[in-house]
Formats: sequence, structure tokens, C-alpha cells
Amino acid sequence: MPEPSEFEFLGRTTIGQYLPTGSVLHRLDPRVKLCMGLLLIIATIGTRSLAGLAILLAAVLLGLRLARISLRFAMSGLRPILPFLLLLALLQVFAIPQYTSGSAVLWRWHFLVITSGGLLAGALLIGRFCVLVLGISLFSFATSTTELTHGIEHLLLPLQRFGLPAHEFALVVNIAMRFLPILAAETERLMKAQASRGADFGRGRGSVLPRTRRILPLLVPLFLIALQRADDLVEAMEARCYMGGSARTHLVVLKAIRRDYAFLALTGGLAVLAIGLSAVRADALVWCWIVSNR
Repeated sequence: MPEPSEFEFLGRTTIGQYLPTGSVLHRLDPRVKLCMGLLLIIATIGTRSLAGLAILLAAVLLGLRLARISLRFAMSGLRPILPFLLLLALLQVFAIPQYTSGSAVLWRWHFLVITSGGLLAGALLIGRFCVLVLGISLFSFATSTTELTHGIEHLLLPLQRFGLPAHEFALVVNIAMRFLPILAAETERLMKAQASRGADFGRGRGSVLPRTRRILPLLVPLFLIALQRADDLVEAMEARCYMGGSARTHLVVLKAIRRDYAFLALTGGLAVLAIGLSAVRADALVWCWIVSNR
């Protein structure tokens, strides 16, 4: 039988959970936090430098410290998908050799080739994923459901004149993020119920294909539960006479202060620095130095 900890999905699902610690990041304007998150995503995807990713990772870790979030809990969201990430990185290194300018062949065996560019691409893949997951988790920890809805809606209000339903879009994004912990809890409950009836999920044993085949029976009940949850949500909103659209008024009026602008400027500066390091090709110089000293 699997260990009890192997059924714990909710504790390892960090995206979508709100932890009200009352930190300085929690008190920021939600529009500013959304812009900071967008800048982090753009910088993470846009940078081609390990030094730039290191700067962004350090900024996210500092944000977790300011938000009073346990680093161990934040890192728990990476553990379930880290093996698949390492597999993708190996495919990037072996199957897709990067023959770029300044890239040197480090190892070759028949059709398998490892180049300095391939190693850099694999490291960038892992680094980008870690920064994105930790950054999105940090945003979720520091932003409540109400703040997220108000922030997205206020940012998209100027686009309503072009026909974009700002409130409805904000509500959809909010529900999608908050459904992740719910689905994780339902998956945990289904696995425990089926294991108590003799089901063997075989986690950690066997190859990937048999383990995947044992997980497939969870998909149908999980899909039905998700539909039932969505139906209950619709009925609850209708029972409360919910009505979206531009006619809705706002009880909460958002107003940014100097602290918000300071955090936004700092995030923008780090994003520019991370992308700017790609232009000077700092990593290429490091790789050339390593190859020349072999």
C-alpha cells in the first residue's frame, strides 16, 4: 500500500491558496501586484541569461521572506512536477542540441550530442519554470479572492469601451485559480476512497505507463465532481441575484500610494536588468571560459 503522504495533494498545491499573514506585500494595491506579476512573467520568459534568472529567483525568494511565507511550503509546489521537468531538460540537452554562435560540442556519442548551448537551454528551462511557479504562488499567497477580482477588473476597465467584459473576465480568472486547491482536495479524497477499496496506484513503483494507467480511473469521477462544483457555484450566484456587467457599482475603491509605486518601480528595474543581461551575453562568456579551460 502507498504511504499516507502519497495521497496528500492539497498540501503540495501552492497556486491558488491565500495565506493572510498581514505582510507589506499583502497590503499592496492589487493592481500593482498584478502588474508586478506580469513584469515577472515577461522578464522570466524574455531573459536568456542564467544570471538574469538568478536575479529574478532571488527577488521571488525575498518576496516570500517579506510575505512571511515558509520557503519549505512554497517549494513543495515544485516537488510533484520536478521529475517531469528534469525529463524535459534532458530532452532539451540531448535531443535538441543548440548549435548557436559560441556554442561548443562537449560530448558526442552516435546521434547524441551535448553542446554548451544545449546545457544552457536545459538550465534555462528549469530556472524559468521554478521562477514562474514560485512567483505565481507568491502572488496567490499575498492576494485574496476579492482583491484579485477587483484588481483585474479595474485594470481592464478602460477596455470596456471596446467591448471587453472586464468584470466577467476577472471573475473567470479568479474562479479558475481558486478551483486548483479544490480539485487537489477532491483528487486526494478520491484516491483515499479507492485505496480503501483495494485500488493500487503504485506510486513510485513500475514504469510511467503502468502508473499512468492506474491514475486514469480518477479522471472520470474528478471530471464529474468539477462539473457538480461548477453547477453548485452557478446556483449559489443565481440565488444571491448575481448580475455582472458595467452596471455594477464598487464598494471597494482602489487607490495606490507611494509604497505601491516604489515596489512597482523596483520590479520593473529588476525585469529590465534581467532582460538586459541577455544582451551582453554574460552566460556565453562564462561558457566560453569553461570550454577554453578544459
